[in-house]
Amino acid sequence: MTEIDWSDFQKVELRVGTIVDVRDFPEARKPAYKLEVDFGSEIGIKKSSAQVTDLYSKEDLLGKQVMAVVNFPTKQIGPVLSECLVTGFYREDGVVVLAVPDKSVQNGERLA
Repeated sequence: MTEIDWSDFQKVELRVGTIVDVRDFPEARKPAYKLEVDFGSEIGIKKSSAQVTDLYSKEDLLGKQVMAVVNFPTKQIGPVLSECLVTGFYREDGVVVLAVPDKSVQNGERLA
């Protein structure tokens, strides 16, 4: 594991947002959803994709708060221009579990 210093960590904008739109992403190489995540008035709504179809239905995701990196450059993922990276953890079986706050937080708040 590579150690980083505090200034490296401060560069990462990990923010909480609420998923406001979920669509199928049939063009993806691995099963995924297209997401729109609301990060509040300062940041706005950003698009992403997430390979979380094993554990989450579209209905499960709609309205769910998630943690995402909002200051990566945009990345083209098939027809989707991803504007943020929704975070999660890989289980032993390779399935992704989303990183979420355990209580409601105002959209756009930064990880402390």
